[in-house]
Amino acid sequence: MMSPFDRGHSRRAIRFCLLAGAAFVATPALAQETAPQQAPPQQAEPQQDFDGASAQDIIVTGLRETLQTSINEKRRETAIVDSLSSTEIGDLPALSVGEAIQTITGATTHREKGGASEISLRGLGSFLSNTTFNGRDASNGSGDRAVNFNQFPSELINGIKIYKTQQADLVEGGVAGTIELGTIRPLAFKKRRIQLDFKTNYSPYQDRIRGSSAWGWRGTASYVDQFDAGALGEIGIALGVQRNKTNNPEETYAASSTWVACNPAISVPAGNCSEVSREQAAAGTPFALVPNAATYRQISENDKRDAIFGAIQWRPSSTLDINIDVQYSKRDYAENRRDLNLSEMRYGLSNIAYDENGVITHLEGRTSLEAVGTLLERDEEYRGGGFNVEWRPVDRLTIKADASYSRTVRTDVERSVRLRTDPLDIYGNPTAINNQRVGYVYDVAPGSYAPTLTIDPRFDVNDYTLFSDDARLRRDELQRRNRIIAGRLDATYEMDGFLRSLAAGARWTEQTYSDYDDRVEITQDSRTIDRDVNLACRTTFPQTDYLSNAPGNQLSSWATFDPVCQFREYLGTEDPGRNDDVRSVANRDVTERTLAAYLMANYESRLGDMPIRGNFGVRAVQTRITSNGLRSDLQVVNNPDGSIRLVDSGVFETVTIKSRSTRLLPSINAIFELKPDLLLRLAGYRAMSRPAPSALGAGRTIQLEDGTNFSSVADAISLITANGSPRLKPLMSWNADASLEYYLNKDSLFSATLYYKQFTGGFIPVVLNEDFSIGGQNYSIPVVQTQNSTRKSRVYGMEVTLANRFTWLPAPFDGLGGKVSYNYANSNFKNEDIRLGAVYDPETGETTPGMIPAANLSGYSKHVVSGQLYYSLGKLNLSAIYNYRSKYYQDFVGGNSQLRYVRGNQTLDLRASYDVTPNVQLQFQAVNVFDEPKITDMPVQGSIRQYHYYGSRYFLGVRAKI
Repeated sequence: MMSPFDRGHSRRAIRFCLLAGAAFVATPALAQETAPQQAPPQQAEPQQDFDGASAQDIIVTGLRETLQTSINEKRRETAIVDSLSSTEIGDLPALSVGEAIQTITGATTHREKGGASEISLRGLGSFLSNTTFNGRDASNGSGDRAVNFNQFPSELINGIKIYKTQQADLVEGGVAGTIELGTIRPLAFKKRRIQLDFKTNYSPYQDRIRGSSAWGWRGTASYVDQFDAGALGEIGIALGVQRNKTNNPEETYAASSTWVACNPAISVPAGNCSEVSREQAAAGTPFALVPNAATYRQISENDKRDAIFGAIQWRPSSTLDINIDVQYSKRDYAENRRDLNLSEMRYGLSNIAYDENGVITHLEGRTSLEAVGTLLERDEEYRGGGFNVEWRPVDRLTIKADASYSRTVRTDVERSVRLRTDPLDIYGNPTAINNQRVGYVYDVAPGSYAPTLTIDPRFDVNDYTLFSDDARLRRDELQRRNRIIAGRLDATYEMDGFLRSLAAGARWTEQTYSDYDDRVEITQDSRTIDRDVNLACRTTFPQTDYLSNAPGNQLSSWATFDPVCQFREYLGTEDPGRNDDVRSVANRDVTERTLAAYLMANYESRLGDMPIRGNFGVRAVQTRITSNGLRSDLQVVNNPDGSIRLVDSGVFETVTIKSRSTRLLPSINAIFELKPDLLLRLAGYRAMSRPAPSALGAGRTIQLEDGTNFSSVADAISLITANGSPRLKPLMSWNADASLEYYLNKDSLFSATLYYKQFTGGFIPVVLNEDFSIGGQNYSIPVVQTQNSTRKSRVYGMEVTLANRFTWLPAPFDGLGGKVSYNYANSNFKNEDIRLGAVYDPETGETTPGMIPAANLSGYSKHVVSGQLYYSLGKLNLSAIYNYRSKYYQDFVGGNSQLRYVRGNQTLDLRASYDVTPNVQLQFQAVNVFDEPKITDMPVQGSIRQYHYYGSRYFLGVRAKI
């Protein structure tokens, strides 16, 4: 089902493609009409690279130079490759690595905080892609295998390459493709360069935050040099440092991540709705999909990141090359949240209107209201580095050895204080409602993405005195550790004849992932204390014009409190610290060891008069998983408000689950040179993608129902899910690609690729009963986890790229040029909802049908469009970068969760530069010019879960180089 919002985006994107394509396709004909007479065929020069300027060549810079270099690299590669690279430092056309990648054909991003985060290739999710940094895996603090692109400053990256097809010497993991990020090799740069970049940024949304500056800045300095050390050979040095201080304001409405199928035919005036089971739904019982809670959230933020990159390259002789590179990144991040929480969205429901998919359009209910203040502080540190040696003992033999280390530690400390409504205010006087729960009406207008929540007008959400009871203080500390140690050895032997070289190698990797989520929770029910703290810690609502762009929004402010002040006044300390023992049944401790070996041959010959070249080979990969989890008896703690919580007894037993798999990955790539400027590429290969490290945990997560009216502890348990599935095996696929590429000139490219992927398995939720000791009693409770299925599925698609400089236009319009790319993908893969989807019973071997449709691949978009238009006139360079992707399913990190969909979205970024002198350049950039909201649905498409507004950002900078 496509919403009107998505249909509008899709139509605009398709029109953009058609118009751009028409202009680009017309280019060759017009160019031929205006071009001078060509030399006779017999005088044509042989094929040559686009690198290396002759005396008559014009030296180009900026986006045009980047596109030229990228076209040339694509032509030279053996596999099907798209890239973005520059011979200059800091010339990637984006403020972040993620934003740069989404300008490459078939690549698009998932947006967080208004910027690019996870990368999807060919419309497929990030977990189907593999990303390497200087040829190595890189750790992150998210728990998945995606690289945190924010830790790598774009100013210090000079090359991004995406392998769309696989070959035996590439690190495994790229079903959709492999993304390679590269930093500069100092000896290859061949000149001294001292460069300073300074940018100041302005955020109009941050200007709405009271008492906050809308300005931020980022400064980058880099130094590259080479030295002749005489008998010791050549030495190259590269060093780059950056500090980035910015803010990323956000305003949002969000429903909870748990959705329940409510029976609209059964009225429960004084309790939560009656749930509909899978079996009841299959028998025809109607249901409406309702979240547990809904929240209005205002966010202000301060973000500081420091990064240091360095490399030393030593070439003692022409046969030996030694390189050492290190990277360090540290991020300090503070996010202030002010929430108005409707915590019981399923209580006392009536007048429910819903469609055939269970999507609610209207309901009325009663809920407790909560004013929640939160301070989230994040400290994230990345350390990485590697040692690489390349040796040629004889002319035909090259041996490479590489050792690397990568570690990320992310620690989040969140201090949160809740105040809840009550029949009495802080002075003990009855409120106008005279009840803890306040009535509300939920409406969604046709075609709107923003629900209108109307709260009983007798209740004033800005009245501080009404948030008078059930104070709850929480200090949560979540720490994730990810470490990768790897080593590889490669050898290539050059030969004559059909086989031009033979390559073999091996790679060993150990990746560890661990986390803990520690909670200190304190509750109290003294109205006198609540009153004193309420009076002492009030704050003015931090923002003006809250959600002013959201259609139908009726809420612009509410009573807010300073959580740090509340901690201090309630506890006598601003931070009580974590528990002495951070062990928990939810903790993860995963070790993955991989051993891979490959053999690959490169060939070159002729088929008649047609040159052909390529490679074929096989890669063998063995993966071993060891996952440790904790089990403990659980104790029941009764909260003052009548609810309960479960805590570990403090006595733990370690459970270890091991798993292993071995896979063979054959591959073949072939290039047929139909003409000197026309190439046909064919590829066939088997590929694999591993589950995220956090999805391999052996812990358990217990989710409790909201409310207080339960006959037993077991009834209060909403859901127990496995905190990962250690026995999950890699997702395997057989793949075929065919690409036709036409290189008209240095600036012009037309390529069209057809691809097909056959998946030999998928994922499905399973339910297994496990015994838990809770409050001294034993309970057998169903536990939901994910396992591999035998279900086969496929993806097929097409991607097209057109790049050209409009030299056929009269001056000064001949400075115009650009690139447009489009990817179409069609998939029938299925991901089931963990709560409402199909579920498999391993004891009976039967699958119970789901209540709601399954999702597709995580990150799968049917349509992806990117376009770049540039104008170069002397010292002035202008460019516009447009990106669009259609709706897609986005899973939560760690898996075992309900389905979440992101609606189609588009972004437009603008960039301008002016060369004041050959060494000084002024720069301007505008990001997210459309200021489009990010909208998510859950657990079916059209069922609104959340919308975010981030606002546009503007950057003004100067670059100086020596």
